Amino acid sequence: MAKKNATNNLSLPRFKKEYSFFEDVYDVVRQIPKGRVTSYGAIANYLGTKLSARMVGWAMNGSHSVLPYVPAHRVVNRNGMLSGKAHFITPTQMQELLEKEEIKIVKETIADFEKLFWDPSKELSF
Repeated sequence: MAKKNATNNLSLPRFKKEYSFFEDVYDVVRQIPKGRVTSYGAIANYLGTKLSARMVGWAMNGSHSVLPYVPAHRVVNRNGMLSGKAHFITPTQMQELLEKEEIKIVKETIADFEKLFWDPSKELSF
């Protein structure tokens, strides 16, 4: 079950008919601050499905037409690589969006990844 607190919007318990893993993923991603990044695995771990990093990736691939806006460019692989860039409108859009947030990219990887990493399990804890 998704964790809740006063600072986040995760509000659909799993037992409700409307529950959607993708919606929980989108709720977490919407809370990543500008200039910070997280990984597919960190989101999966936060949602209590540690082995579902690929499912988080699928959610990101389908997030581009979701409203409210989902900043999918802030989600990268566990090494800080822009592994989802092929799913943006252009092959460079993910990097361009990150650079607009003053995140430096070197060889398709976040520079200072550890410093910029946002861990939902720590940031959205009870």
